Amino acid sequence: MAIYDITSYGAQGDGLQDNTAAIAAAIEACSAGGGGTVYVPAGDYVTGPIVLRSHITLQLEAGSVLRFTPRFDAYPPVQTRWSGYEMWGYSPLIYGNGLKQVAIKGEGVIEGQGQAWWDAYRVIRAGGAAPASEHLPKLVELNRVLTDTVKSNIVEWQTQFLRPPLLQLMHCEEVVLEGITLQNSPFWNTHLVYCDDVSLRGVKFKNPSTTPNGDGLDVDSCSNVRISDCHFDVGDDCLCLKSGIDEDGRRVGRPTENVAVTNCTMLHGHGGVVLGSETAGGIRNVTISNCIFIGTDRGIRIKTNRARGGGVENVRISNIYMEDVLCPLAINAFYKHGIDESNPLLTSPEAVPVTEGTPVIRHIQISDVTAKNARAAAGFIYGLPEMPIEDVALRHVTFEMTLDPAEEGGEPDMVREERIMAGDGILCRHVQGLELHHVRVETRQGPALLLEDSREIEIDGLRMKKRHADTPVITMKNTDEVEVSGFREEKGQAPYLAKADPAAAK
Repeated sequence: MAIYDITSYGAQGDGLQDNTAAIAAAIEACSAGGGGTVYVPAGDYVTGPIVLRSHITLQLEAGSVLRFTPRFDAYPPVQTRWSGYEMWGYSPLIYGNGLKQVAIKGEGVIEGQGQAWWDAYRVIRAGGAAPASEHLPKLVELNRVLTDTVKSNIVEWQTQFLRPPLLQLMHCEEVVLEGITLQNSPFWNTHLVYCDDVSLRGVKFKNPSTTPNGDGLDVDSCSNVRISDCHFDVGDDCLCLKSGIDEDGRRVGRPTENVAVTNCTMLHGHGGVVLGSETAGGIRNVTISNCIFIGTDRGIRIKTNRARGGGVENVRISNIYMEDVLCPLAINAFYKHGIDESNPLLTSPEAVPVTEGTPVIRHIQISDVTAKNARAAAGFIYGLPEMPIEDVALRHVTFEMTLDPAEEGGEPDMVREERIMAGDGILCRHVQGLELHHVRVETRQGPALLLEDSREIEIDGLRMKKRHADTPVITMKNTDEVEVSGFREEKGQAPYLAKADPAAAK
């Protein structure tokens, strides 16, 4: 296979020269020759946006850096999917659309230099104006129909200063990312949209912990995806599966499906592996195994709300270790962000009519998970009154909460009402079909399991080694069809099970 060295087309790795044209020329020559490898030798290569072609491998040698200019005007508008909406945005720093057999490999670094973009975002968030850019008026006009009809609390919605991802591939087949480091992205780090047959191995995703919307990897309406041996240390969700937002996502109707995640490590971030909140096209058939989460806010997180539609189903999670997380497991159908807050039906605590916007979460199997020193709640499973979360099973799971009396905890997940927990057990509300088999929960305070407004509960061997003398292991409120086995009452302690209302079953 032919190799096209970017230095043969005038690129200089001195950290000074603009190499945009030279890199584009190498890619064009490779494409014209039927494909091959575009080679980036060791050096510091300043560049503007890079547009990939089919049948090309971009190979970054050890010691090489592709350093993207922070000039906003270097990135002209392109068609994209931005926060779940099909619209126009600033060009991703590396971009490919409609490609086959595209790969980025090597031991080099792709540097997004996102600071200027982050600073501009913070000005807008504080109520200031978007930075001047020749492309911004174009984006406002190109997206006017959407912004005039959709209400959103997204910070950039009114200004349309739509920061780009570091890498975005759309409508691509046979995608390979291997070995590279992607860091300091203006927005999401790596965004794969409408792709099929995707393989990621040994990739590092890095953003500072303060990066706004600094997700590591977003897999968006993609099929047949393998993610292995990757490392995440970012400022938002580490690995996130999505499928479009609200009505626009339902219009597209393309799921994320058949995804395998294994042997990955996650540091910091809002979640280790997150599904949603953009669930409109559906997320299904997902396995997550052999991963380690250290210091993420949540470990495994599923989130959606009444506006999204679609949902999440057929998820298997196994052999996970977590430490110093806020909440190891959060499954939340009442996520409060990204909605039209003026619509009372989206925030009502009472059941509302089921519509195409009602999400369905079901068939979630979790086994062989250990979490230590968790801070808020051991678990948080919170459905909708009109659409409970269905068929959740936890088997051979251990959740150990912090014993620090000064720990203030926080929101296990962001629901309609603010619900602060600190060192508590597993809270389940609006759940239909919950199985716990050989689960151990050690709390700083309160019971191991709190059941509210739920039914069809099967518990076999739920334990607390360090029971609080005045606290039951299980409390129930407005919950029925409960079967509990594999426990023993202990003299001098509170009953194993406490029924908070007459409707609680035996």
